Amino acid sequence: MAENPSHDHESDGSHLGAAVAPAANAWFVREVLPLEAVLRQYLQHNWRDHSDIEDLLQDVYVRVYEAARRQIPDMVKPFVFTTARNMLINRMRNHPVVPIEAVTDLDALSIAMDAPGPDRNTIAREELRRLQAAIDRLPPRCRDVVVMRRIEGLSRGEIAARMGITPDTVSAHLTDGICALSDMLYGEPAADPRRPA
Repeated sequence: MAENPSHDHESDGSHLGAAVAPAANAWFVREVLPLEAVLRQYLQHNWRDHSDIEDLLQDVYVRVYEAARRQIPDMVKPFVFTTARNMLINRMRNHPVVPIEAVTDLDALSIAMDAPGPDRNTIAREELRRLQAAIDRLPPRCRDVVVMRRIEGLSRGEIAARMGITPDTVSAHLTDGICALSDMLYGEPAADPRRPA
């Protein structure tokens, strides 16, 4: 696990930086350091000289931390990986001679942030499996309404006509289905809009 880079940059003379430093420190430890394994994998995949990886990792951390002292970004992972990508591109540009084998795949490097990474694909597939399992556990009428409304995009009227029920019944099944899914996926029942608080 990398050390918090704040010790290298705490005495910059900026009163704003000093005021923001505790928040930036906490944010860095809470949000950035847990990304180390996937960030290291990203750097190893996109930079062939693995003897540079530790330095690259620390450089990314320093840049991310310095930016966070000015303003903590809303989207942590995209910010960290965009910083890493830009740093690799700058490193290639700033060296007069960079062996072509130093970078694994220039095209992949430049579009890496546009395509979901393997970890994101895995998480998305797992979330879809959980959602499908939860939908499968719904009562049949609720399941049909949820699928037709939320997945197929049919209107309440179209669903009512297809199922031979009223639009109000469609709404009731949809509310019951969404509440049940929320309970199954998140462990807490969703607020039922039909019931007074």
